[in-house]
Amino acid sequence: MPSPNYARIERAELCDLLDRLGPDQPTLCAGWSTRDLAAHLIVRERMPTVAPGIWFKPLAGRTSRVQTELASRPFDQVIAMVRKPPAWSMSALGPVDRLVNTQEFFIHHEDARRAQPDWEPRELPREQAAQLWRQVRLAGGMVLRRLKTSIDVVAPGFGEFHVGAASTSPVKLTGAPGELAMFISGRQAHARVELTGPQELVDRISAARLGL
Repeated sequence: MPSPNYARIERAELCDLLDRLGPDQPTLCAGWSTRDLAAHLIVRERMPTVAPGIWFKPLAGRTSRVQTELASRPFDQVIAMVRKPPAWSMSALGPVDRLVNTQEFFIHHEDARRAQPDWEPRELPREQAAQLWRQVRLAGGMVLRRLKTSIDVVAPGFGEFHVGAASTSPVKLTGAPGELAMFISGRQAHARVELTGPQELVDRISAARLGL
């Protein structure tokens, strides 16, 4: 039996949640409501000439304008565009969808969930957690290396890796794969992890601007 495509599962669950919440609820993305989050996903997936502004500041103005226009449309139309990606997009290809969207849709699903009161972490299927852990290993090294300090990243039951030069007192970052994914994407305040080590470094990492 083929393994589930958790990118598609998270996409569907995020769209269901956005339908329930409506367009004007907060998210963990600073300044973005639920309608803005949905519009961002449309730009990223459907507008290859506009999407580069998500990552490159010189192009961000146009991206922001297009995203704002999309966000102003009827919310049910916006959600429908997120729910069903175009046939020509990367999301239509299962292996590519898993690679580029498994972590993306998990994080944005949590952006909507964790901005609401009384949220709790979900208990993920082990296979999904393992996929997130693989992506944390890939992205975590790049993200955490910018901090220029010694960090041990540990996901109990899944593995560990080290970033930075060897040290007798590294910072230790411990959590479930989904929580580590939230942490390294810049959602430190909303990630249920344990961060131990020299307090100055713990404070600096907790407040750092992370994410790709």
